Formats: sequence, C-alpha cells, structure tokens
Amino acid sequence: MALRFLKMHGLGNDFVVLDGRAAPLTIDPGRARAIADRKTGVGCDQLIVIEPPSDPRADAVMRIYNADGGEVEACGNATRCIARLLMEQQGRDRVVVETAAGLLEAQAAEGGLVAVDMGPARLGWQDIPLREACDTLSVPVEAGMLTRPTCVSMGNPHAVFFVDSAAAVPLERLGPALEHDPMFPERANVGVAEVRTPHRLRLRVWERGTGITLACGTGACAALVAANLRGLTGRRAVVEVDGGELTIEWLRNGHVLMTGPVATSFAGELPALAS
Repeated sequence: MALRFLKMHGLGNDFVVLDGRAAPLTIDPGRARAIADRKTGVGCDQLIVIEPPSDPRADAVMRIYNADGGEVEACGNATRCIARLLMEQQGRDRVVVETAAGLLEAQAAEGGLVAVDMGPARLGWQDIPLREACDTLSVPVEAGMLTRPTCVSMGNPHAVFFVDSAAAVPLERLGPALEHDPMFPERANVGVAEVRTPHRLRLRVWERGTGITLACGTGACAALVAANLRGLTGRRAVVEVDGGELTIEWLRNGHVLMTGPVATSFAGELPALAS
C-alpha cells in the first residue's frame, strides 16, 4: 500500500511528514535523502516521522532527518507543524511533543499561530558541544568576515555571528566551512544576525546537513539568547527570517518560547516504507 504524507512548512522551512504511529517505518539515510531531493523526490529541508510516544506525558514522538539523511535532535519550525497537526487530530489546544532534545510543550496562540516552549538554552561548552573549554560568549572561530560567534545549544548546536548586514554575508560560501569547523565535533548551525533595534533582529541561517533555509526556529531562539547575553536586545524580540517573522522570548526560568505560523501545502502518497 502507498504511504500517505503531508507537506508542511513554517515560514518556508518545509517538511515531508510521515505518520508511523499505526505501523513502524524504516527510514535510513538513503531513503531520507531520496524523499528530500527537490528534483527526484518530494523535496524538503527535513523529513519528519511521527511515532508513538515513549514518555507517558507526551502525545507523540517527532523524529527529524535533515536533507542529507542525518538524524538530528531539534527543529523549531517542525515542532510547531507537528503540534498543530496533533492539536487538530485530538481537538485540543495544548500538546506535548517528544523529541531527542526532550519534551516540548506547545499550545495554540492568537491569530492561528503556535507557541512552543523549546526548553532551556544551554550555554556550557560541553553542552553545545565544543571541542575544548572556552568562553561560549566569544568562541575562537572565524571564516571571512565572520568571527568569534556566541554559541548556544537549543537541543542542537548553534554558532551566532553578529554582523552589520545579514544580507551582505556570503553565507552560501562561508556556511559549509563553519558547519564543519573542528571546534564543533557534532557540526553546527551557523547564524548571521543583524540587530535592527533592541526588539528586532534580522537572521539568516546555514543549517547543518541542509544548507540555507528560509527559516530556522532553533536558530531564531539561539540568536535572541546570544543577543541578550551580549547586551544587544531585551529578552523578547521579533526575529525576521527570509520566510517571515518569529517572536522569541527567553523566559526567566531559562526556557525559550517561540511563536509563529504553520501551514499545510499539500498531501500525497509515497511507495510503502512500512516494515
């Protein structure tokens, strides 16, 4: 039997969503790459698989595969999409999504938006992780015009570089080298952030295993935390990405709240992957 999928996106960061709750799905890197391929597959930044929860507090597990086939821990835009899907299926306005980065609580927000508690921002060098002990506020990494990022883990590693103009950075050229810099043993998502006001950031992100995306939810969270740590913004700001806007707040309990839109583009069918 063919396997149904949904194509969803959060501000243009797009996903193919498969439901493995009724029957387990076998996804290996090759299958993930084939589905994500924009010329010969469905095409997406990430492939998302929903599975039954292992934690009784959760409504479902979300597994995330980047376009290169590698499985990763966190994706903020995908979490909003899956949360919306679960809320619609269950007729509720609050759900808990289980991820490799932990349990993420989500709720419906005004204007059809979805808010997700992305958990605590982790700032220790071991948590990101970095290759060696250093001040994560100013990490000795550089490439071209980009130098000494602030590093934050939002369940996945981020290096945030502050620049005068995010648009002027040749991220397509600098991103691959920075993603694979030896300082990052698990590679890194690379953000370039421009502070427009104390309440507004402009952000572009090179996502590890995917490349430049129209939006990166965990990247937006990391950028706000990094900007606040450097005294450039308050604890709440609008983050402008190529696909639109996210509202990010670094709560006093250390958790980061992300609010933004989600959308379903279309549904389709794939050859069966169930094992």
